[in-house]
Amino acid sequence: MTIIIILITGAISLWAFSNESIMKKFQLNPYQVYHENQWYRLLTHGFIHGDWIHLLVNMLVFFSFGTAIENQFEILAHKGFISNNILHFFILYFGGMVIATLSTILRYKNEPNYNAIGASGAVSAVVFTYIFFSPTNSLLLMGVVPIPAILFGVLYLIYSQYMSRKSGGNVNHDAHFYGAVFGFIYPILLKPDLIDSFINQLF
Repeated sequence: MTIIIILITGAISLWAFSNESIMKKFQLNPYQVYHENQWYRLLTHGFIHGDWIHLLVNMLVFFSFGTAIENQFEILAHKGFISNNILHFFILYFGGMVIATLSTILRYKNEPNYNAIGASGAVSAVVFTYIFFSPTNSLLLMGVVPIPAILFGVLYLIYSQYMSRKSGGNVNHDAHFYGAVFGFIYPILLKPDLIDSFINQLF
């Protein structure tokens, strides 16, 4: 499923690169969502990106962690913890995409010129589900320094909140934060007992 999502996202992003009308129609515009009921934008914005670098970074990260979570959900299905691993993978990814946008819509609902694009909220959800299942595995801070995944997660959340409050740049840090939180709690929603496994790995 990871590969399929990547291929579809890549194709639509490439289409939007050369078609401004598609970019405008698919991007997340909180004003149009809130005042004109264009709720489809909560999903379509995750299939378009600003440029090649934006697309490649998101999809490379998604590929790295998405395949791992697919395997993890398959294990949960074999153990009888969940009934449909593919369905739950889709819920995680697209649920993260939607949840990540809600605070953005409330924050910018009266600003017609604010727009957001990219799958970062969904990708953050997948990364933090990985952190939940493998909190002591190493992740690279700034792509260089290996640190425990749980520490990476904490630093990521702190940084996202800090940058959100600064309200600087073109990055939607709120989407990163809320997508990440959704991804971390999603396994607990599936089966609350999984929190025991997370705690045991930490201690």
